[in-house]
Amino acid sequence: MPIDQYEEDEEKGAGHASKFKEFDCPSCNANNPCDQPFGPGDQLLCNYCGCEYEVRLRDDGTPKLREI
Repeated sequence: MPIDQYEEDEEKGAGHASKFKEFDCPSCNANNPCDQPFGPGDQLLCNYCGCEYEVRLRDDGTPKLREI
């Protein structure tokens, strides 16, 4: 068992994170923190302007939001 709680994650490693905890709305640039982590295929709603987005991943592993 790893001593450091993050050691196991680092060993699994070099891949991209598939869950995120916040996003910046492409329409209004507002930062939206999320209670539940989200990932590819999830749908998000901007808490400020009300636009809806589907989450996709770019090649570099960062989220790309497509308006629904």
